[in-house]
Amino acid sequence: MYGWKGKVLCVDLTEEKIAEKDLDPEIAKAYIGGRGLGIYYLTQWVDPKCDPLSPENILVMATGPLTGTGAPTGARYMVMCKSPLTGAITCSNSGGFFPTELKRSGFDAIIFTGRAEKPVYLSIDNGKAALHSAQDVWGKTTHETTNLIQDRMGSKTRVACIGPAGEKQVLFAAIMNDRDRAAGRSGVGAVMGSKNLKAVAVRGTTKIALADRQRFKSFNSKILNRFKEQNKKIPLGLTINGTAGVVVATQNYGVLPTKNWQQGTFDGWEQIHGEKLTESFLIKNKGCFSCPIKCGRVTRVQDTEFAGEGEGPEYETIYAMGSNCMIGNLAAITKANYLCNELGLDTITMGATVACAMELVDRGYLSEKEIGRPLAWGDGEALVELTRMTGYRKGFGGRLAEGSYRLADRYGHPELAPVSKKQEFPGYEPRGAQAMGLAYATSPIGGSHMRGDPAYFELFGVPEAMDPHQWEGKAKVTKAYQDLSAIIDSAGLCIFFAVRNLAAKDLGVAPVGILEYLNAATGADYTLEELMQAGERIINAERLFLVNAGFTRKDDNLPKRLTEEPAPTGPAKGLVCHLEEMLGEYYEAQNWTANGIPKKELLEKLGLL
Repeated sequence: MYGWKGKVLCVDLTEEKIAEKDLDPEIAKAYIGGRGLGIYYLTQWVDPKCDPLSPENILVMATGPLTGTGAPTGARYMVMCKSPLTGAITCSNSGGFFPTELKRSGFDAIIFTGRAEKPVYLSIDNGKAALHSAQDVWGKTTHETTNLIQDRMGSKTRVACIGPAGEKQVLFAAIMNDRDRAAGRSGVGAVMGSKNLKAVAVRGTTKIALADRQRFKSFNSKILNRFKEQNKKIPLGLTINGTAGVVVATQNYGVLPTKNWQQGTFDGWEQIHGEKLTESFLIKNKGCFSCPIKCGRVTRVQDTEFAGEGEGPEYETIYAMGSNCMIGNLAAITKANYLCNELGLDTITMGATVACAMELVDRGYLSEKEIGRPLAWGDGEALVELTRMTGYRKGFGGRLAEGSYRLADRYGHPELAPVSKKQEFPGYEPRGAQAMGLAYATSPIGGSHMRGDPAYFELFGVPEAMDPHQWEGKAKVTKAYQDLSAIIDSAGLCIFFAVRNLAAKDLGVAPVGILEYLNAATGADYTLEELMQAGERIINAERLFLVNAGFTRKDDNLPKRLTEEPAPTGPAKGLVCHLEEMLGEYYEAQNWTANGIPKKELLEKLGLL
């Protein structure tokens, strides 16, 4: 095979058996790779009603056919399983250098089944795979684990691992690779921990064969040259200030979630935005493999109680731990971010859960005695301490470890949790960005913007601007972005580059650039229609999993705070999110029933029946 390596590694942790499986070329073409392969194996191997933390759940790590090829931002892999946070699927995406090394080690994907009796880690060295005892690294942070395994296997080894949070099955534990890159959402780290799997360490030097190397090289040069020319005229903000630069836009639009989503503007925004991070803590910017953007931030905090060094924080971390908690202390936010990376925690859910706890205290539903310390809006010291406690499930951290929905429900007020399908939202307030609300509610993993991101057209005008306050007509565009995101995730690309540079304006968000890359790399001869249908197939396979797990239209929801309480501040003042009005139109666009179930004729067309 070209583009694909053509091999899948199957690791039975219960029996300690490792086997190679050929990747069926027809399945590869139909599901592309990455996220597509993940949902294919989930539907084949997992009972949607299983306990996510039981041995019956599987964990899939899958690269895409463009991962490691040199395509711009072709450095992604997906981690998929049934989520312990939501009960839905996961699509947890990460970059860095681990995904390319995994692909070059000889495999498109790894499927973990069962549960090891004692802690283990998997090593792969150019196709040779083995399980090893992880007793000596169990309990270590992600950084300590990475260092110890690299000492054994060599400094060029790439490591993906869990920290104490994954071991203790915090429901939003992350898998960290390359030290500070996160497959962060939905509790993939908890599933890895439930399997007694501490790490995956890979080394690979094999080349990725391309069907038409000259065609690939020529198109790659064309795209990169166009990107460089555009960047000369208007320097890319992601390169200058990283994703943290988004704070300016969300504040100006009135969609910067603040005070546990009570409002969309934060008076202290200037203390936490991208320029402040750059001037205060930035050492250098950093990119993933084959990335021309380099949005990563290597930072250092000195001379404060929050001293530390690492990567980040990203925009989502800054919203969740900053404005959402009313914290304007960037040093405290950055320190909490470092802790999340080292302990293996999703920063979005961590910050949102602390904000929820702050509101519970503010309203008198939760006592500070139960927490074991004072907790008030704006308390950066409390944020850092509670993050550490959560990673180790110590004291009140054990309750925070369940996420904001279970915390708020414990105290009788689940309406105070900013979630859909029990997963916390990213940092775009849907009262001022209507399609974001629809995307959150219908995302297959619960609250998420990366499984189809309407912020591109609502806030950033890609491919063209749409009024963020208007809800009419947003359903079809949201569906198109969700289909596109499935293709991007499955191809092994980063959305930051692909949406702006590889989707044609004259065809809406059609992935014409991705089509050219895929055909040059794989020789699969996709037509544009076949590629777009592949995205639709993946979305519907994910929806079927949710339906079979018991999800219905009532689970495509938002908190009443966003749909019934008008925004009190900013440009969105007086608005609510019109989710219910958009939902019916969305189901029609998807060709689903009024209850959100894919219709039989659609499933037959997509080969899902």
